[in-house]
Order: sequence, then structure tokens, then C-alpha cells
Amino acid sequence: MSPSVPAATAPVSARLRRARFGVFGIFFVVGLGMAAWLVSIPAVQQRTGVSHATLGLLLLVLGAGGVIGMQIAGYAIARWGSKVVTGAALALYVVAVNLPVHTTGPLTLGVALLIFGLANGAVDVSMNDQAVIVERGYGRPIMSAFHALWSVGGAVGALIGAAALGLGYPVSVAVLIASSAAAVGGVICVRLLLPREPAPATEAVTAGRGTAAPAVARSIRRRVIGFGVLAFLLMLAEGVANDWSALHAVEHLDRPASTAALAYATFAVAMTVGRLTVDRIAGRFGPAFVVRYGSLAAAIGIGTVMISPVFPLTLVGWAVFGLGLAGVVPQLFTAAGNISTTNQSIILSRVVGAGYVGQLAGPALVGVVAGWVGLNAAFALPLIFCAVAVVVAPIVSRPADAVDEEAEQPVEPSYESDRA
Repeated sequence: MSPSVPAATAPVSARLRRARFGVFGIFFVVGLGMAAWLVSIPAVQQRTGVSHATLGLLLLVLGAGGVIGMQIAGYAIARWGSKVVTGAALALYVVAVNLPVHTTGPLTLGVALLIFGLANGAVDVSMNDQAVIVERGYGRPIMSAFHALWSVGGAVGALIGAAALGLGYPVSVAVLIASSAAAVGGVICVRLLLPREPAPATEAVTAGRGTAAPAVARSIRRRVIGFGVLAFLLMLAEGVANDWSALHAVEHLDRPASTAALAYATFAVAMTVGRLTVDRIAGRFGPAFVVRYGSLAAAIGIGTVMISPVFPLTLVGWAVFGLGLAGVVPQLFTAAGNISTTNQSIILSRVVGAGYVGQLAGPALVGVVAGWVGLNAAFALPLIFCAVAVVVAPIVSRPADAVDEEAEQPVEPSYESDRA
């Protein structure tokens, strides 16, 4: 059992099982929507006429919107619970994902990406908050399986985009199909989520600040900062595949856009396979093992992409990259969500926010560097960051002398009080 997940105190109820299914569905539809945007990047760049450097800077707007949305969601969850916030954020998300493909210049694209970022950030925090609650109820590692469904959604969305482009349809049609499916699935799945009676704000310790004892506050702060740094590095690496894999195949290997979309699809499928198996590995060997060797495999994978002269070998590189990164982020989110049960959503929003600065805004750095040295050479940045993660992976393990915020067992939510 992962040391970050408290032991279950009761058999798993039918209500908890339904909630698990609902969280699976939410992760799927969010991944579906994100992939619809990612595979449309080459078409959006062509339509708006922006350069690599400009596109990279506009991704900063997307990242900034995501971070703002995450912090708003953290406090909103503390007041209303993650079920309500997930529903509201997902409604905005399925609308906002359609905006970028209709823009005609850098200004309108920037506005569209800001709105999309706000929605994406809010739904990311709320669904991960709900996932932590469900995982705590199960009492064993299941977080990676939730993230696997995000990867499944990503693969499906990428294939929809590739098929639509291959048949000659505009990319806006593919995005509309994916977002419509996400909307229908979201309505069904949100109803299955667990209600939550959040702790009053005066009882929360916001990322190590508040009413807790000084030693506890320092311990929480150190862990939040450490997790945030590691999340930034590893999710930046993941963001490279999300934002640049298809474009890399177009430019570096002269592949058509319809075929190039398979680069991201390969990565997404590999992430799925890894996340469906890594929970057992984390339960047996611990989170540090997953982070260390996963980061090492990711470094090897992105290195393969950089030196590959042919598309099939490039796909192998993206597959190894995805397998390596598959379990690292879920381990960080589980650990962050269990640092403090009284301020779970706020702390989680800090760590998720730091990670998504890497995933959504960090690739902007790759875009800027690509403008100087080319996109392929710019991939050296995620390779270096994965190597750093190999070294600092032990911070994920909970120290033997860590100070708990509360002596008693965390209070489980009331699974029977939902009237949705």
C-alpha cells in the first residue's frame, strides 16, 4: 500500500463505487477535450499566422489562465465541494475548447486561450480533489488509474482529430464532435460524484500557513514546495508531448498533419498502459521508485525522439517517454492531497498549479528556444528536467519522522447524503 493513502476503515460501499466510476468518466471527457485542442495546434497556427515564438508566448496565456483557474477552484472547493465545482468548470470547459479554432490572429487566440486555461485549471483541480477523496475511501493506490482515463480520452480525441483531417474536414468539426461528447458524458458523470462537507476556512492551513503548530506548518510548507517543484519539472516534460509532438513530426520529419497526429496518440496510449499498471508498482515499491525510474525512462524516450531519423522510431521514443511519465504525476497528487485533510483542496491547488505551470506554460519556453535553435534541439530541456527528477525523486517518500497535522484518522465524507 502506498504510504500516502490512509488505510480504509470500512468496506467499499456501492456509493463509493459509483463515485469511482464518475471520476473515471470526468477524467476521460477532460482528456478528450484537451486532445481536441492539442491536435488542432498546427491548423490553428496556420490559420492565425503566428510564429513558433509567438505561439510559445501565447501558451503562457493558456498557462496563466490555468493557474488562476486552479487557485479559484481550490477556494471554491473548500466552500462548495469538488462535485459542484467540477460541474461548473466542466460546463465552461466544453465551450471554451471550441474557441481557439475560430480565431484569426494572435489577439483573439490569446483571449481564447485565456478562457480555455481558466476552465481547464478549475476542472483539473476539482476532479483531482474528488479523486483523492475516492482513493482515500478505497484505502489503496488507484490515482494512476484515474489519470489513465485522461490518457484514454486523449487518445480518442487525437484519433478523432486525425480521422477528421484525413477525411478533409476542418479541424473545427473534430473539436465540436469531441466537445459535444464530453458535454454528454460530463452531465452523466458529475451526478455520480461524492458530496463533501468542506472544513471551515478558519480551520485550514493554507500551504503551511495558519493555525497549526509551527513545526507542522514548516513540515507542510516544505513538502508542498518540494512537490510543487517536482511537479513543475515532470509536467513540463509531459507538456512537451502534448503541445509539440505533432508539430515536431511535421517539421522535423516532413510528415503530413493527419499522420503527425499519431505522435501524440502514441504518447497518450503509452501513458494509458503505464497508468493502468503503475498503481500496483507504487503499492509494492513506493512512490519514490516510480518517480525515479519513470523519469529515467522518460529521459531515454525523449532522447530517442531527438536522434531518430525516421517516424516509426520516433513513435517508439514517444511511447517510452509516455510509459516513463505515466505514474509520476499521480503519485505527486496523491501525496499532496493527503498532506492535510482539513485543507486538501487548497494544498492540492498549489501543487497542481505548479505542475500545470510546467505543462501548460513551460512548453512556451520550448517554443521560444525552438525559435533560436529549432524544435528538435529544444527538446534537450525536458530531457534535462527528467534527469533532475531522477536525482530528487526521494522527496516523494514521506519521511519516517514526518509530523502529522492531526492525530486522529481523517473523517470520511458522507456517501449517502447526495441528493443529485
